[in-house]
Amino acid sequence: MMQSTDIQELLAGKLIARFPKDGAAILNTASSSDIIAKLQNLDPLIIKEVLLSLTPDVIAEVIKEMSDELFTEIFSELDAYSSARLISRVKPSLVVAKLDLLPARKSKAITDLLAYPADSAGYIMDTQILTFLPNSTAGDVLEKLRQIGDRRVFTVYVADIDGKLLGSSSLQAVAISEPKTKLSTLTKPCPSVHLMSPQDEVVELFQQGKIISLPVVDLDEKILGIIRNDTLISLSQKDATEDVLAMFGAGREERALSKASFAIGKRLPWLQINLVTAFLAASIVAIFEDTIARITVLAVFLPVVAGQSGNTGSQALAVTIRGLALREIHTGHWWKVAKKEVIVGFVNGVAVALTTGLIVYFWTSSYGLGVVIGTSMVFSMVIAGFSGAVIPILLKSVGQDPAQSSSIVLTTVTDIVGFLSFLGLATVLGSALGIV
Repeated sequence: MMQSTDIQELLAGKLIARFPKDGAAILNTASSSDIIAKLQNLDPLIIKEVLLSLTPDVIAEVIKEMSDELFTEIFSELDAYSSARLISRVKPSLVVAKLDLLPARKSKAITDLLAYPADSAGYIMDTQILTFLPNSTAGDVLEKLRQIGDRRVFTVYVADIDGKLLGSSSLQAVAISEPKTKLSTLTKPCPSVHLMSPQDEVVELFQQGKIISLPVVDLDEKILGIIRNDTLISLSQKDATEDVLAMFGAGREERALSKASFAIGKRLPWLQINLVTAFLAASIVAIFEDTIARITVLAVFLPVVAGQSGNTGSQALAVTIRGLALREIHTGHWWKVAKKEVIVGFVNGVAVALTTGLIVYFWTSSYGLGVVIGTSMVFSMVIAGFSGAVIPILLKSVGQDPAQSSSIVLTTVTDIVGFLSFLGLATVLGSALGIV
C-alpha cells in the first residue's frame, strides 16, 4: 500500500508535468535539491518550461547544484536562446565550466548570445537578480532578503510567471507594509531599457529621474538583469568626462568620426571585392551580347529586373540584420528565416511581375517580352529574398560583421541572378514567344 508521502510525490510529479508553470510557482519555495529531484524524470521540454518560470535566484542555485550529467542531458535538448537565458543567471566562472560540458557548436551558439556589444545595456547589466511574483507577500520578500543578505537591494522587482516585468516597489514600501500585503498592491510601473539599447540611453534615463537601478528586458519585456546604482553613477560620470574631452578635441572612442586611415582600412578591402563582383556581373551580361544585339530593348529593362531583386534582397537583409543585432534570431534559425523570405519574395514577385508584364506589353507591344520579364522577376525576387536572409547569418557564423559586408555579397547575387534569369529566358524562349 502506498504511503501518503508517496501519493503526494506522485501527484506533485503529475502536476508539474501537466502544468509546468503552476508547478514552478510551487517549486520557487522549495530547496534547489528538491527541485532537481522533481525535474530528473521529466521530459526536457517540460523541464525547460519549469526552469524558465522559476525566479532568477532560484534558477542560479538549481543550475549551480545540478550534476554535470543532468545539466548536459537537459541543456543539450534546449534551444540556444532558452539556454542562454537560464545560464546567464549563474556566475561567469561557472558559465564557462558548464558550457564546456556541451557540444562545441551548441556552446558557441550560447556564448554568442551571451556576448553583448561593449556599448550596450546588456554588457553592463547584472544578471544575479531577485524578482518576485505579484502574489508574493511583503513578509515573503523580507524573509527572502534576510536569507540572501544582499545589501544592494533597494528596489523590489515584480514579474509574472513567464518572467515579464510588471513593475517595481521600493524596499521601504515593502518594509512598512503588513506582512500579508500582496506585492501586486504595492507594484508601480517602472522604466526599463532593452538589452541592446546604447549606454547613452541608459545615462539619459538615469539623468531624467531618481533611478536607483534600471531593469534590462528583452523584446518580450522579460527581465534579464538590472543595471545597479553604482554602475549608473560611474557610467554617467564617464559620459560627462567624455563630453568634456570631446570639447577639447581629445574625443571619445570614435565611430562616425573615426580616423580616415581607420575607415580606409576597413572599407577599401570590401570596395576592391565589390569591384571584382561588379566585373563578374558584367561578364554575365557579356555572355548574352549576341542576344542583346538582336533584341536591343532588353538593355532598357535590365535595370528594372536588377533593381527589383536588389530591393527585395535589401528588405530581407535589413530585417535579418536587425534580428541578429537584437538577439531575436541566431544562426540556428537560418532555415526558418529563409523560408519566410522565400514566401514573401514569391508573393511580392508575382504581384510585381503582373504589373511589370503589363507595362512592358504596352511599352513594346510584345506579349512574349512581358512573359519573360515577369517570369524573371518572380525567380530573381525569390532568390533575392533567400539570399538576403541567409547571407548575414552565414557571415555571422564565420565571424564576419554582417552589417559591413552583407550588402556587397547580396548586390553581387541579385545582379547575377537578375541578369542571368532575364537574358537567359529571353535567349531560350525568344523565338518561341516571338520576341526576336
